[in-house]
Amino acid sequence: MKATLKFAATMLAASLTLAGCLSSNSDTSTTAQVPELAAGQKVSIVLESYNYGMAGAWTDTFNSLIGEFENQHPNITVRAQKPQGNSPNPATDTISSIRNQLAAGTVPDVAQLGFSDLDFTIHQLRAKSLDALVGKDAVQKNFDGTTHPYAPTARTLGNWDGQTYGVPFVFSTPVLYLNASLMTRAGLDPNNPPKTWSQVQAAAAQINQRTGAGGVYVDCLTKSAKDWCFQSMVRSNGGRVLAQDRKSLDFASEPAVQVVSMAQNLVRSGASPKLTQQQGYEAFARGQMGMILETSALQGQFVKGAKSGNWDLRSTTMPSFDGKPVVPTNSGASLFILSGDPAKQRASWELIQFLTSNEAYTKISEGIGYLPLRTGLIDDPNGLKAWAAKNTLLEPNLTQLSAMEPWVSMPGNDYLQIRDSMMTAVESAVYQGTDPASTLQAAQKQASSLLPAS
Repeated sequence: MKATLKFAATMLAASLTLAGCLSSNSDTSTTAQVPELAAGQKVSIVLESYNYGMAGAWTDTFNSLIGEFENQHPNITVRAQKPQGNSPNPATDTISSIRNQLAAGTVPDVAQLGFSDLDFTIHQLRAKSLDALVGKDAVQKNFDGTTHPYAPTARTLGNWDGQTYGVPFVFSTPVLYLNASLMTRAGLDPNNPPKTWSQVQAAAAQINQRTGAGGVYVDCLTKSAKDWCFQSMVRSNGGRVLAQDRKSLDFASEPAVQVVSMAQNLVRSGASPKLTQQQGYEAFARGQMGMILETSALQGQFVKGAKSGNWDLRSTTMPSFDGKPVVPTNSGASLFILSGDPAKQRASWELIQFLTSNEAYTKISEGIGYLPLRTGLIDDPNGLKAWAAKNTLLEPNLTQLSAMEPWVSMPGNDYLQIRDSMMTAVESAVYQGTDPASTLQAAQKQASSLLPAS
């Protein structure tokens, strides 16, 4: 696999841009305030992770990682749990789960929480500043690693006001997965996949007409999908869903309306079926969909489906809007320390370091398909080089990493209602056929009343 990891100066510049309004020149002590564990000191901690709540490769991978961590740290016991709730997508339950436990007087010691929850996680769920707990030097040393540092665009995704609160753990950029077998049956060339949304619509229509299968599913357009991928589509069309000063909403702007109108046309034309998020990715995994725009978190499921169904799975970068550069945003989450107990805080930091180590990312990438944030592992013979050579599905994420922008969290305590209002409007227009412009305008007006006072 040809190396695409020449980050250095260009990526460093990108990382500074990424920090944006989420970082400043605030300084914190470089000295740890939480003492090291004493020799033989026994500590038990709870890890809450939405990945752990998903069947198959996710839970299997986590069980393996936790088992190895406990072998290396025999004095620390880790109990992993999924978020409390019954949503089909456990990630949907993360905030309500932590909030309910906080109200009951207990929270997990370490929590995997989404990037779109960053504002609320810090200001309402009381996530601890890692710079304050273990020292800025220790935090940066972990990012630097022993051999493979974090990609610069990933290092600051858990930052706020110049402090690191969360260590970015797993993420993906939007990837267009292809059923090359269906494309070939439809008379298309899978070696020349669609590069623009207009090409996607034409290819999807041809797949549907000639094979009877679904043409494309865009997993960016429903409330359950959250807004990480929708943000990427809007940014790639030159717009934003939230103003850069975080004081006003902008998801009813012309670029966003154009995105929703395009998606609505995919459905109206029959190029895209009317499916829920879960139905969409399950249909693709069964070989019943030609293309899907999706996170690599589902890559393992697609690989398994392609193998059992004997069809050819491939991937490519996110389509562009004609004449405009693609601006990928990231899905995924960071690891945060919520515990107020010093011993549990120290044990939690040990766990975070392990879960973001070379060893862990090797298992996470091989087992789940997530992009390793220590990207040097891709070229490491003792890391992921052999795996990456066989797994070209990883290439789009690597290609898009240098242009990535962060998944922006909505502001204030009512941020979930703001996000849900936006995505409900998107879903209504795309799948129920309401007018995109007026539907988004009405939702933006309603959601604007939920913004915090300036």
